[in-house]
Amino acid sequence: MSDQHQSRFSDRHIGPDASAVSTMLEVIGVASLDELAAKALPAGILDALSSGGVAPGLEGLPAPATEEESLAELRALADSNTTAVSMIGQGYFDTFTPAVLRRNILENPAWYTAYTPYQPEISQGRLEVLLNFQTMVSDLTALEVANASMLDEGTAAAEAMTLMHRATKSKANRLLVDTDVYAQTAAVLATRAEPLGIEIVTADLRQGLPEGEFFGVIVQLPGASGRVVDWASLVSDSHERGALVAVGADLLALTVITPPGEIGADVAFGTSQRFGVPMGFGGPHAGYLAVHAKHARQLPGRLVGVSVDADGAPAYRLALQTREQHIRRDKATSNICTAQVLLAVMAAMYASYHGAQGLTAIARRVHGHASAIAGALGDALVHDKYFDTVLARVPGRADAVVAAAKAKGINLWRVDADHVSVSCDEATTDAHVAAVVEAFGVSAAEPVSAGIVTRTSDFLTHPAFNKYRTETEMMRYLRALADKDIALDRSMIPLGSCTMKLNAAAEMEPITWPEFGRQHPFAPASDNPGLRQLIADLQDWLTGITGYDQISLQPNAGSQGEYAGLLAIKAYHVSRGDTDRDLCLIPSSAHGTNAASAALAGMRVVVVACRENGDVDLDDLRTKIAEHADRVAALMITYPSTHGVYEHDVADICAAVHDVGGQVYVDGANLNALVGLARPGRFGGDVSHLNLHKTFCIPHGGGGPGVGPVAVRSHLAPFLPGHPLADELPDEHTVSSAPYGSASILPITWAYIRMMGAEGLRAATLTAIASANYVARRLDEYYPVLYTGENGMVAHECILDLRGITKATGVTVDDVAKRLADYGFHAPTMSFPVAGTLMVEPTESESLAEVDAFCDAMIAIRAEIDRVGSGEWSVDDNPLRGAPHTAECLLVTDWDHPYTREQAAYPLGKGFRPKVWPPVRRIDGAYGDRNLVCSCPPVEAFA
Repeated sequence: MSDQHQSRFSDRHIGPDASAVSTMLEVIGVASLDELAAKALPAGILDALSSGGVAPGLEGLPAPATEEESLAELRALADSNTTAVSMIGQGYFDTFTPAVLRRNILENPAWYTAYTPYQPEISQGRLEVLLNFQTMVSDLTALEVANASMLDEGTAAAEAMTLMHRATKSKANRLLVDTDVYAQTAAVLATRAEPLGIEIVTADLRQGLPEGEFFGVIVQLPGASGRVVDWASLVSDSHERGALVAVGADLLALTVITPPGEIGADVAFGTSQRFGVPMGFGGPHAGYLAVHAKHARQLPGRLVGVSVDADGAPAYRLALQTREQHIRRDKATSNICTAQVLLAVMAAMYASYHGAQGLTAIARRVHGHASAIAGALGDALVHDKYFDTVLARVPGRADAVVAAAKAKGINLWRVDADHVSVSCDEATTDAHVAAVVEAFGVSAAEPVSAGIVTRTSDFLTHPAFNKYRTETEMMRYLRALADKDIALDRSMIPLGSCTMKLNAAAEMEPITWPEFGRQHPFAPASDNPGLRQLIADLQDWLTGITGYDQISLQPNAGSQGEYAGLLAIKAYHVSRGDTDRDLCLIPSSAHGTNAASAALAGMRVVVVACRENGDVDLDDLRTKIAEHADRVAALMITYPSTHGVYEHDVADICAAVHDVGGQVYVDGANLNALVGLARPGRFGGDVSHLNLHKTFCIPHGGGGPGVGPVAVRSHLAPFLPGHPLADELPDEHTVSSAPYGSASILPITWAYIRMMGAEGLRAATLTAIASANYVARRLDEYYPVLYTGENGMVAHECILDLRGITKATGVTVDDVAKRLADYGFHAPTMSFPVAGTLMVEPTESESLAEVDAFCDAMIAIRAEIDRVGSGEWSVDDNPLRGAPHTAECLLVTDWDHPYTREQAAYPLGKGFRPKVWPPVRRIDGAYGDRNLVCSCPPVEAFA
């Protein structure tokens, strides 16, 4: 291998080398990767390479950089940013990430490469921390049930709105929102309310409730102005009028202020950002949502619960899954599919490291600094009740004060020409306070007590928040938790539809740089030219790759990207006077989020049938289009299809919708099979969302962060997400709290594209397709491959059909999935999109040796199934039904199973691959749903 070849990043990212690719192609029965593409993709959409051998849309990419060159370019972008002292507040605060958490979570692939814990037996570590997060939120808000995180504060407020709308007995469609709610939160609420027919009434609720009926009330604590209001009487008045109340509460403030649950509030929402998670120019951060127990089944998103395993030991799992969008589809109450797990883990561990005493000490120090500024302001102080933020009245002088502070390296918040707001946080020092006082042109004075310390109840009393005060203890706790999980650092994760590819260390490294991490999303644009250049580069590269004209990076999850795309379609129709177009055509094979997003966007869903081969039934589509022609707003189609094939009718499908004036939404979930081969913006798509956490290497982090940019053709560009606090964007269609969503993780995608280059990106796609077709060929005789394209090829994933096997033997997909843990593998996607099947996606990052090891395990499992089928082992007592096997379950005196301990633990021998010991046996899901426990159980439960 030459030095030049060695330094190519694409050779580090792509698992199979040329020899391995040749081996795979031979098994598949094609001579080259290009022949494979020609056989798999319809000729009408396959892009022809230029004379220089570059795929159209990728010509604009710079030549691939080495890891060192990419990091140097990112360093230059970072260095052009100004890391100012942020005293802006408005929902974003500077914080210190303890080094032990940064090194052992944020920079640790055991945590950031993990997947959503749908296989709970091999996800106990992150499930335990999510339970800690729920307990932390529940304790601080004094509400009994919290979910496992939301996308950000604004979307959490929107979910609180729709939750109250469902849960109240009121027939009203009006929501009251206090004037002192954060501007970005109010903007997200307005976006979400409009398609649902909810009328928002904004009022200063300190004056009491206005006339008329309403179903809910939303207030902020402390308010955007910093004001702390005792909302107890408002809550009781609202309840008397039949309305529910949601409070947007600052978790740090709740260590000293009476929490929402203790004043009778029904819902609390907010963000955990200031618990050790950098501002990051807006994200990612874990939002939160908490309710009383009676509304637990109304909670959107994920909820971790405690159940028991097959031996009766306590075990964690995702509870009440039937609430979720992927099951309820257009009847779903939310389209949230991603949580912010990695950031929830950070926040929970921050609370664990500091404990109640440490958090309270930080809160008191923050309040002390605010009190010192308040004292110096004297009569200029607007509110005498505040926690961390003081509002100053400076008639006609706001610009001068802000400029004077800026000259000292401090950013303040200009409210208007006459008012300036100053927010203190964990990073505020006495020197910062003195500089701010000087900027106001006043003298230091005695601090003014705000009299807000009203909390008397205990919180964070569980051992999880009291045992890990030293770095030694915390380091070992994090290691012990990580050892209970299978992440990408231990095994291939062959999940269809989820694309668990390499998240390279060189891509991850810049996200912890303070020049990116300590940027406030509403800081002056002059502070962050490097980040803005990075965003512009990504917009340019991604539009080229997809064939679209413009893109918004604001949506902070795929679900938000879907929603933003559908809103753009709806707004486009309305702008043309087409107000009756409210129908969304969705194939029966589609992701559950598609239908849920359409419903949230105010559209009616009409399901289009699929043929036996998995393709969209073109005849049924044409029938539905003819039946509803004038009302068709959009078709949502995933390409390649959710069934893992390139539908050859895709151009005809798009044309049929366009012919009646509809728009085509191409779900970008499977873009990993298109990059460098075909562009949705050129083969019929009007809009797509892209999952940067799938195709473009942002890690899944245990089920989030995600980024779901939305790309559009030029006619939809005016309807992309805007933001009220970003001068360069319009004010409308805000879908996330920050103008550019989860901006601090965009360097990951930037680095991936920069290092892969045009040739590398295309090679990645072709290798992913080859790997999937190789798996399909190797396993088809053992587990029939359910769907293939016209030439017998699959796309980047394949569906293995176990329904006949289950019928003949009683062995289920669950049995196979759990048994794979004994072989050291994470299971493929179970029963999606077809019940009783496994969907396998190997990705381009896995070596041929790893893919072969997975195939060997699946073939060995089929041999075990045959022993059940032959009657040698009973359907109720065999190594599949007994899986997964813990070390503890094998260390018993009396082993009374028809298979040996060795067959249980080492089915392919001790030399097969490093042993992964599942920490718990198979978990009883029904028990957990019947006996819902979703905060830390007492220690006695584990005795």
